[in-house]
Amino acid sequence: MDARAIILKIREGQDVLPDDMRWFGAALASGAVTDAQAGAFAMAICLKGLSDNARVALTEAMRDSGDVLQWDLPGPVVDKHSTGGVGDTVSLLLAPALAVCGAYVPMISGRGLGHTGGTLDKLEAIPGYITDIGPKRLEHVVRKVGCAIVGATGRVAPADKRLYAIRDVTSTVESIDLITASILSKKLAAGLDGLVLDVKTGSGAFMADPADAHALAQSLVSVANGAGCPTSALITDMSQPLANAAGNALEIRVVMEVLTGTKTNQRMVDVTTALGAAVLVSNNLATDLEAGAKMVAKTLASGKAAEKFAEMVEAMGGPPDFAESWRHCLPEATIVREVMPTKAGYVTEIDTRALGEAVVHLGGGRLRETDRIDSAVGLSGFQPLGKKLDTKTPLAMVHASDEVRADAAAAAVKAAYNIGAKAPDMPPLIYGELHL
Repeated sequence: MDARAIILKIREGQDVLPDDMRWFGAALASGAVTDAQAGAFAMAICLKGLSDNARVALTEAMRDSGDVLQWDLPGPVVDKHSTGGVGDTVSLLLAPALAVCGAYVPMISGRGLGHTGGTLDKLEAIPGYITDIGPKRLEHVVRKVGCAIVGATGRVAPADKRLYAIRDVTSTVESIDLITASILSKKLAAGLDGLVLDVKTGSGAFMADPADAHALAQSLVSVANGAGCPTSALITDMSQPLANAAGNALEIRVVMEVLTGTKTNQRMVDVTTALGAAVLVSNNLATDLEAGAKMVAKTLASGKAAEKFAEMVEAMGGPPDFAESWRHCLPEATIVREVMPTKAGYVTEIDTRALGEAVVHLGGGRLRETDRIDSAVGLSGFQPLGKKLDTKTPLAMVHASDEVRADAAAAAVKAAYNIGAKAPDMPPLIYGELHL
């Protein structure tokens, strides 16, 4: 094979053979192609696109460039992936719920990216929780508990790691072909029997336009199924934060409130049950979507998912009594301040991305790769779209480490909320579903 010939085929819009993609994927990991060739490869795909078969072949090659886990468990091995948002805590509800329902969930998650929070960063707000474990320890925890939420090791999809770094500096991050291969190469390396995808759209999503989100969902579902993993996708709303908080420890509190029945968050529960139903049906653990949704909802309402979550936390190094001690062991910010609206009216629009950026600048995310995260900071008590407010009702609460950052975050929250005289048309929670 010749890297130049493959790049030329893509650039000229010619048919690219699956073997071409398999060779290039392997060459990315082995170093058989230069950075310049990898950049040209990414740019050619970004401009010309790939056929369905070539997209599947590239994903499989990147998956196979490193370790691919093998399982021997008495139930299906499943996972969920979200394209990212603000206050998106669904993974922390869904993993234990699916484990209670009879699935095994080795959920390989990531850290915050841009304005979006990272599941690993949230879990590391729990004292002692270790996200970096090897395959043997992962298998032990999944077998014993039923679920484990961890980070990817350096041996998972190394071709993707290299290509992603090159995409970041060559303005090719937005390519749906490359996004698809990047997401799925890492997910499918977990040796899954089933996968469900939560593709976000709205002001807090990377794919703000529903049409773009639908195109990405179609690509992900088509390629994952083409690679042999039964996969469904939901396109869900991110025009406002999903949880009523954003920030690592604050979001863990929201999760525990829902799991223990202390407070409710219906939008978060509805997305969780819909995603859970899809993966339960595709793996023959539920007869239909309605039955699957009821199964997941029952685990949340009964407290069994809370028990499973606490069991996972203990197995991953966290407190052994987290189901009871969570109120007392999570970090808290030194400054907590109300953000008041400047006028009365209805919440007509929320710049959800701006709220996520405010959390990052508080120290709850990374502006540079080397930044240390402050787990205690963030925003809570978000007023939702459509809510009628007076001037004495806070838009949100700022949790900060110093007054300067608190001031900046308060200003950002005020700017992110649009208050009008009439109630807005409410967006759907679920825009669409793609099933097998």
